[in-house]
Amino acid sequence: MSLFQDFLSLFFPNCCCACNEPLGRNERILCTSCLDQLPQTNFHLHNDNPVAKVFWGKAPLNAAAALYYFRKGNKVQHLVHQLKYKGKKEIGIYLGEIYGVTLINSPLFSTVDIIVPVPLHAKKLRKRGYNQSEMFGIGLSKGMNRPMMTDILYRTTFTETQTKKSREERWKNVETVFAVHNAEAYTGKHFLLIDDVITTGSTMEACIHALEVIPHVKISVAAIAAATKE
Repeated sequence: MSLFQDFLSLFFPNCCCACNEPLGRNERILCTSCLDQLPQTNFHLHNDNPVAKVFWGKAPLNAAAALYYFRKGNKVQHLVHQLKYKGKKEIGIYLGEIYGVTLINSPLFSTVDIIVPVPLHAKKLRKRGYNQSEMFGIGLSKGMNRPMMTDILYRTTFTETQTKKSREERWKNVETVFAVHNAEAYTGKHFLLIDDVITTGSTMEACIHALEVIPHVKISVAAIAAATKE
């Protein structure tokens, strides 16, 4: 950092997106303290983890994981809220880079061919300006050295927000709203389907069933966070 940048940082400091404390010279997006303290799940190490169990008996998966635990009021919720509603796209990219390096070194995820974000409907995309899951995917693509493709899976119908719906309501809201372009072109590929937060898994479940039209497809899922009541 130049002397001029050092001077500017005295008046306009870059702050940690989790705790809002000023970042140190070699820190980016998150301070070292928050990076160490954010509640990591380590689900990528086990194929019978709580995220995987969300989909048991509902959708066939190779593996499932999430980087952090999402609890009401915790720093992870604050990060996701900033990414999703405050335009802080860099949060998703940064967390994706971190998690991508972790996932590609996990036997459960090492064979991933293509990263696919849960798509937003064009109406919601225009309103928000970006898909937060794509931001996560940009980082994952860099960390895993795998391509992200946004033109395979798409929404056919605009749906209401899932935030305050029950699991049954969430499923009815999304069960038939996803479809796949040119399925035959991706025969035998291993897809990593990604989203920001996995709660009931309804949206991802609907996406998984849409991707199942691809012959001999293999599907894994990952998210920035997994919701928990603990």
